[in-house]
Amino acid sequence: MALYLIGDVQGCDGALQHLLDEIGFSPSRDRLVLLGDLVNRGPASLAVLRRLRALEGAAEALLGNHDLHLLAVAAGVRQPHRNDTLHDILNAPDRATLLDWLRQRPLALTAEGWLLVHAGVLPVWTPTEVLRLAEEVQARLRAPDHADWLRQMYGNEPARWDETLQGSARWRVIVNALTRLRFCRPDGEMEFATKDSAAAAPPGFVPWFDVPGRRSAGTPIAFGHWSTLGPLQRPDLLALDSGCVWGGQLSAACLPHAPVADARQVEIIRIPCPQAQAPGRGM
Repeated sequence: MALYLIGDVQGCDGALQHLLDEIGFSPSRDRLVLLGDLVNRGPASLAVLRRLRALEGAAEALLGNHDLHLLAVAAGVRQPHRNDTLHDILNAPDRATLLDWLRQRPLALTAEGWLLVHAGVLPVWTPTEVLRLAEEVQARLRAPDHADWLRQMYGNEPARWDETLQGSARWRVIVNALTRLRFCRPDGEMEFATKDSAAAAPPGFVPWFDVPGRRSAGTPIAFGHWSTLGPLQRPDLLALDSGCVWGGQLSAACLPHAPVADARQVEIIRIPCPQAQAPGRGM
């Protein structure tokens, strides 16, 4: 049995099939965890959701910012963006089933000693706190009145975590960190405008994983979301968004069952992807 972590697919079902063929994936033997942004900008978001739902039990997926955007558009609380490619899902006969499946997906997971998130983790959070806070938002997404929360989800404020935060402000910080974060200050203040590489950090900000004293530093973390970061495989980190939808690659990491002392020992499989959209358009 093998456990594969897969980076941002973003509706590129053909590339996902190619990658599964490349790794020799068997649903009776292996397990997949996709690190969020299953849909949008690629040509076949509907096919991706149908594939993953059919693999339930052998495949899990985290929620990314594009997946939450789909849920908000479907709930009627957000307008589609000009470059969205969500119409096939929104018009599908099995729309309700697929959207309900998507709402049940987690925002964070642990597997084989790894913490898995779509985007990032605030420096003050321990892995245990990440999972606890993710569960707060997951409960809101799974509630009958989830559309009310989706309506309040958007915004960049509050920009930093405070345990005393309550309600929508609290959940917004959690969502923004887990699904949108790239750069933050050492005190945890988040910045969302910059989408370039780590070298492009605004003054006073650093990549979230480079904050000194980060409380999750003792646990290896795998994440996606940041295609402009480039390949990153450090002793405690794996970045797996290799820009498939922009004509880059789709990446899978094969996690060993025994904990590894150095994540650079983890095997990464990458396949080339046809370009579905031009870089810079809503990355």
